[in-house]
Amino acid sequence: MGYSRNVYLKMKTLKEAKDILFKRFSQLERLSGEAVSVPDAVGRVLAEPVFAKISSPNFHAAAMDGIAVEAEDTFGASEANPKQLIVNKDAFFLNTGHVLPKNTNSVIMIENVNVIDDSRIEIEAPAVPWQHVRKMGEDIVATELLFPQNHVITPYCVGALLSGGIFSVSVRKKPKVAIIPTGSELVNWENANIGELKPGQVYETNSFVLGKLTESFGGVYERYDKVSDNTDKIKEVLLKAVNSDSDIVLIIGGSSAGSEDYAKKIISDTGEVFVHGVTMMPGKPVVIGRVKNKPVFGIPGYPVSAIIAFEQLVYPIICKLLGQPEREREKIQVIPAKKITSRLGLEEFLRVKLGKVGDSVIATTLPRGAGCITTITEADGIIRIPNNVEGINAQEPVTAELLRPASLFDNTIVVVGSHDNSLDIIADSLRAGQNKLTLSSSHVGSMGGLMAIKNGVCHIAGSHLLDTTDGSYNISYIKKYLPDIKVKLVHLVFRDQGLIVAKGNPKNIKGIEDLVRNDIVFVNRQGGSGTRILLDYRLNQLGIIPEYIKGYDNEEFTHMSVAVSVLSGVADMGLGIFAAARALNLDFIPVVTEQYDLVIPDVYFETEHIKILLETINSSDFKKRVEALGGYSTIKTGDILL
Repeated sequence: MGYSRNVYLKMKTLKEAKDILFKRFSQLERLSGEAVSVPDAVGRVLAEPVFAKISSPNFHAAAMDGIAVEAEDTFGASEANPKQLIVNKDAFFLNTGHVLPKNTNSVIMIENVNVIDDSRIEIEAPAVPWQHVRKMGEDIVATELLFPQNHVITPYCVGALLSGGIFSVSVRKKPKVAIIPTGSELVNWENANIGELKPGQVYETNSFVLGKLTESFGGVYERYDKVSDNTDKIKEVLLKAVNSDSDIVLIIGGSSAGSEDYAKKIISDTGEVFVHGVTMMPGKPVVIGRVKNKPVFGIPGYPVSAIIAFEQLVYPIICKLLGQPEREREKIQVIPAKKITSRLGLEEFLRVKLGKVGDSVIATTLPRGAGCITTITEADGIIRIPNNVEGINAQEPVTAELLRPASLFDNTIVVVGSHDNSLDIIADSLRAGQNKLTLSSSHVGSMGGLMAIKNGVCHIAGSHLLDTTDGSYNISYIKKYLPDIKVKLVHLVFRDQGLIVAKGNPKNIKGIEDLVRNDIVFVNRQGGSGTRILLDYRLNQLGIIPEYIKGYDNEEFTHMSVAVSVLSGVADMGLGIFAAARALNLDFIPVVTEQYDLVIPDVYFETEHIKILLETINSSDFKKRVEALGGYSTIKTGDILL
């Protein structure tokens, strides 16, 4: 059975949604305690204060190797008038940590003791009371407060607790999140065979991502079996979850405005809906409700939307149950590499790559699709664009919330420009080394790379710009667009560029001239890319008008994206490199062997990072790995051309 489509008539801002959430669940109490052994309590939250049962140390202990003495017995000793003491009567040999003998209150270091014979020693300076002694209770005094309630136990705390005679503590029970994945298109990966997904099917991953996020925030999760798009079945599982010992329930999928999105209807039928739709992107379709006094959320099905909705709305409830404040991510000022537009009225969580170029940390945007999980896995930070602005200007400092330690950005080489698969091998080779370098590459086309150098927002630009007047690559463009910037041009690879077509070439495509056929759909590269310039050059040679090509305006930003478009049937052909076709088992019609180079400003060329990168591309291991991709030649890799 179906329902009419949901309509977002009363969307709330994220702040409004949080205010409603905490108001409606103000009665939620911190979870009760359970006893666990101290070593097992690391990461847990104390439900009760902890007081020491014994002192530490619980005796007066020697802090140095030497002799224990009564300080008063040493008074008057000097170099001119040394004093002798009787061993085991006036002086007692002992090591660090040993108990001070009765009637002693000081330790003289062994290097300041002259041994006369087995029964006598001599000292040349007096001791003072309690020198080199750890007094009883120096660290911990019995009955003192070790840690208050709501303190999070760390590995350091284990030593203090055990030293204070505490072997078990009462910690808050872990909030339990019930997760219900829904959708007839979902396939369980645990019992699936690779390659057997049918069109329209996807592996169910969101429940595991959100479950592990729950654990990272101090909770536990119970994952229910996926439920098909059936209202009665979803409602049955929802009621089972709210009647269990769960504290929070998530319905994944079925929260948007689609006709088969049931979350709002089901939560409303079994309880109350407080919010449907939050003005944030990704994550807009989230539903907040209550069933039997438990928070129930309708979580969007797109992976990034699910993560953002969880972190912004579910995580605060977990914190409330644990009596903990929300952890704030470290924030730094960054400079966008280019102008960023955003939709007015929506707060956007923009995923970015970060790298330090000169004195600034440069932010390069990642794709914004809510379904692209890699935009989170590749992101170094998140820029939150408020809902009352339409974007951010290039070179305008903004705040980024960090997903990785800021120290990493000092060791990041920022590459902007044309895409090539060999960059992935460079990145992997750098990470495999001992230098802790990372490579952050953003694919904006060759011209975009040169403009990034001009604006000072990258260390390297990848480029394969063909000069159609003489057949050379890159040099004339560098002279034209970077006349005042000294750069080095380092050759990376020669690569075969051509037409990527379906396996077996079912439409019998022979060359670029076939682009004008009525039965051919093309997928293009973005304007400013070297591949686009090559295509337009060949079209001009053949007298083909771009407007006659179906799909000429359908643009992708990488060779692999072009190949995927052909593999999926979105397009019949696209211009790209042989390695991309080979990777996806597609056919390839060669057009040209082109030159792909690295443009490196002189100001960075002699830096240690770039030296390591150049050593990497000149290594035999790198060259073997690149040539194994197919369609590459490394015969001149590493040559300095300019």
